[in-house]
Amino acid sequence: MILYRILHVLFPAFFRLLGAEYYGEENLPPEGGVIVAANHMSNWDPPFLASFLKRPVGYMAKQELFEIPVFGTVIRWLFAFPVRRGAADRSAVKAAVKELRVGRCVGIFPEGTRSKDGEIHRFGAGVALLAAMSGAPVVPAAIIGTDKMKGLRVIYGEPMRFEGKSDREALDAFSEKIREEIIKMKNFHSKK
Repeated sequence: MILYRILHVLFPAFFRLLGAEYYGEENLPPEGGVIVAANHMSNWDPPFLASFLKRPVGYMAKQELFEIPVFGTVIRWLFAFPVRRGAADRSAVKAAVKELRVGRCVGIFPEGTRSKDGEIHRFGAGVALLAAMSGAPVVPAAIIGTDKMKGLRVIYGEPMRFEGKSDREALDAFSEKIREEIIKMKNFHSKK
C-alpha cells in the first residue's frame, strides 16, 4: 500500500507535466466494489487510468508479467492479479469477483490486448461476466493519447449496471454497450 501511495503522487505529477487532462473522476463510487473498464493503447494505460482516482485500482495482468523477477512482486504490491490470456481463466475471474465483493476497485481492458491502430476493438464478454457475477457497477473510461504520449486525456463515464439473465447474448450486449459508451466519450473529447 505504501508503494501504491508513493506512485499515486509521482504518476499524476508526471502526467500533469505532460499536460494531461481528466474528466468525470467523481463518477467513481467512493466505496464498494466497482469495475473500471477502458480502451487500451499503451503500457502507460494502467497508471494513467488510476492516477486521477481517489481509490486504489487493481488490475488483471497477464501471467507472464508475474514471472519476471522483482517486477512480478512489485505489481502484486500494486494490487495486480494474474490472468492467462487466450483461455477461459476461471481463477482470474474468481479472483476479480472476490476483489469486487470485498469492495475493491478493479481495472480491466476488455479488448484483451493493446490496440495497434488506435481503434477500439471488440470487447470480450469478461467485463459483463464480472459485473453479472459480482453485482458491481462498471465505470466506462476513455483513454486518449497514451499511444503517442501527446494530448493525454482520460474520461470516466457514469456507472453502468448489468441487469437481466447472465446468458451469452445478454453478456455480449452489455459488453457492447460499455464499448459504445467509451467510443462516444473518446470521440467527443478528441474533438476538443
